[in-house]
Amino acid sequence: MEKSIKEAEKKKKDNKLQLIKKDPFGNILILKRLLISFLATVTYGRLNIVNKLKIEGTEYLKDLPRSNVMFISNHQTYYADVIALYHIFCSVKWRFRNSINLPVYMLIPRVNTYYVAAEETMKESGLLPKIFSYAGAVTVRRSWRSRGENVQRGADTSAPRKIKKALEHGWVVNFPQGTTSPFAPVRKGTAHLIKEFQPLVVPVVIDGFRRAFDKKGLFFKKRGTILSVKFKAPMVFSGDESVDEIMSKIRGAIEQDPATKQSEA
Repeated sequence: MEKSIKEAEKKKKDNKLQLIKKDPFGNILILKRLLISFLATVTYGRLNIVNKLKIEGTEYLKDLPRSNVMFISNHQTYYADVIALYHIFCSVKWRFRNSINLPVYMLIPRVNTYYVAAEETMKESGLLPKIFSYAGAVTVRRSWRSRGENVQRGADTSAPRKIKKALEHGWVVNFPQGTTSPFAPVRKGTAHLIKEFQPLVVPVVIDGFRRAFDKKGLFFKKRGTILSVKFKAPMVFSGDESVDEIMSKIRGAIEQDPATKQSEA
């Protein structure tokens, strides 16, 4: 009898805990949803009033699986690129196509979206990095750069595990160049992740953010800028492809191949 009472109490306690749903990293989903709504509200004007966001290819997002999807993109600012993608993902959730013109999507935003970010960036002082971190950052320690300087140190062995956890729960945005510098080399780490976890890979090409905002994406440099985000058809990589082959395809897909730059010049 006593055992039955204890089991009933434990079950009741577990049911209460389940009401507070969390993501795989322990972040409370309702709080995460509120933070994303807040970020979307305060940044909407920067993307679609002061500047204008041009979106292409959201038809490729319509029928994507709920998890194990990796978006690979070139990178132009620390925060503005990410928040623009969050706006678009939330808009697509509400069945809007190539548009964030009706911001009702801020009411119930998508929460199972994550992005890979440098640990040092997310540990900066101030409220904004903390909000961005809680909203979905998967932090990794870069082995080649720290605080704006080139370094050489061991790879972050916990990074693949954290990214795998995020992929199992939703969509992950990855910036394979690991820097906001244009035409920087694609890092082997992204190719290893694709080879090991076999996600569906969606290439993204962004432009205009570097002209419109400062490096962090917090302050205006030029108003009235056309910001563009273009999604391409999903890619499936074979486990037999080499890391170099995957890296080459990534460079081409996100339009960051230096050879293309030279030919266009």
